[in-house]
Amino acid sequence: MKRTQIQLPDRLYERLKARAVAEESTLAEIMRKAGKYYLAVNPEPVAKASHWTPPAPQDLGDFLVPEERWREMANDEEGSG
Repeated sequence: MKRTQIQLPDRLYERLKARAVAEESTLAEIMRKAGKYYLAVNPEPVAKASHWTPPAPQDLGDFLVPEERWREMANDEEGSG
């Protein structure tokens, strides 16, 4: 267990200390419960996805169909060229 030091406003400290006495507990235990509650209510944010970039284009060589036949090839239902 780690030991730490915090600063609390006077009124908050007094109220927490009184609650600890009433519950037959300690201020440290109250603060541990508060920390657990805080983490349960405020979960860690989901890590953002890394920025995606498309892969670099590859050289696929020259077109095998002349440009004037592209429309014809795109509309060909059988895909036979």
